[in-house]
Amino acid sequence: MSVFEAIVLGIVQGLTEFLPISSSAHLIVVPWLFGWDQPGLAFDAALHLGTLSAVFAYFWRELFAMALALPRALAHPKRFLRDPEPRPGRDARPDDATARLAMLVALGTVPGLICGIVGQGAIEAFFHSDDHRRRAVIVSAVALILLGLLLLAAERVAAHHRQMHHLTWRDAVLIGMAQAAALLPGVSRSGATLTMGLFQGLNRGDAARFSFLMGTPLVLAASVKAVWDVVQDGMTGSEVRVFLVGILASAIVGFAAIWGLLRFLQTSSTKVFVVYRVAVGLALLGAAVAGVR
Repeated sequence: MSVFEAIVLGIVQGLTEFLPISSSAHLIVVPWLFGWDQPGLAFDAALHLGTLSAVFAYFWRELFAMALALPRALAHPKRFLRDPEPRPGRDARPDDATARLAMLVALGTVPGLICGIVGQGAIEAFFHSDDHRRRAVIVSAVALILLGLLLLAAERVAAHHRQMHHLTWRDAVLIGMAQAAALLPGVSRSGATLTMGLFQGLNRGDAARFSFLMGTPLVLAASVKAVWDVVQDGMTGSEVRVFLVGILASAIVGFAAIWGLLRFLQTSSTKVFVVYRVAVGLALLGAAVAGVR
């Protein structure tokens, strides 16, 4: 892989990781369209490490507070999962809301962690192999369309009135299950969790914020493992340079994408992403069936 390809894929990752349009599908489709070799899951994970750093840069206060509050939440799980707004008591503290949010994020991470451990090998073999490129594109295209239609349905039926402090443990589990489904390229982690959040009545901004926060533990674990595996296998100086360039590009563009999306959702719906998903999905299906590339 060249440095130019790494920059392009880093930009693609940064733009598509946080917008509900599936970064994993775009990282499969872009090399397919340009005739490049598939970068593989390790480089994919490295790019996620870049966008993860963007999340840390943007939400560092919330994440730091949640990390400090999590041990207390895990020590008293029933208390922090029982009610959306726990009643004050003798042991009430100002950071109760933060501890509760940390507990919900931890709970929502479990489905994706289990599915990742069980299914990551099969996903890697199918979607990141040159032997299945056309079929991988077709599956990704179908997933783009289906999730787009679900997002449209969520926009139409959602109440958009709940905030993050209204979330229950059931909401966290359902959003976590949606995140697990996003292991399939084309579904989109942010798209699936945002859609489920809207179905649960969250307003668009809080649905997106919870999506970003809940994705942090899984993306961190997957990225660190993949990069560690690459280091263990050994890398040349040029390979290290390519990885670092891709990570930097995805981090810079990812930070801008978070900033832009959260402001966009304050006043606008997600229908533009529905149109994009369906249009791109149909175009890819047509290209794959017609034998393009």
